[in-house]
Amino acid sequence: MADKDLLSLWEEVYLLAICELRDDAYGVAIKKSVSQKTGRVLSYGGLYFMLAQLRKKGFVEKRTGEPSPRRGGRRKYYYLLTERGKRALRTSFEFQNSLWRDIKEPVFD
Repeated sequence: MADKDLLSLWEEVYLLAICELRDDAYGVAIKKSVSQKTGRVLSYGGLYFMLAQLRKKGFVEKRTGEPSPRRGGRRKYYYLLTERGKRALRTSFEFQNSLWRDIKEPVFD
């Protein structure tokens, strides 16, 4: 398995949040989901840096929503998994399962 096929833990967390949010995967919702899952307070700078990195790697694409009167006419930007992003998550899932497959009992005692 090539290194480029493996996701970092944070890439995986963000991609899973986007996957779970589906059509509602925009900045604030992604930040809230990742914060809830990890128990960490995220900055918007960190959020948008990671989203830019995921776009650069071809794991997500960004789409512009319609203007909203609730947002003063501003648009939301939505993030969707690409086929490459879906493959990367599947590879990560399979890799992690293979790592744990031969563990007979928890090693955390």
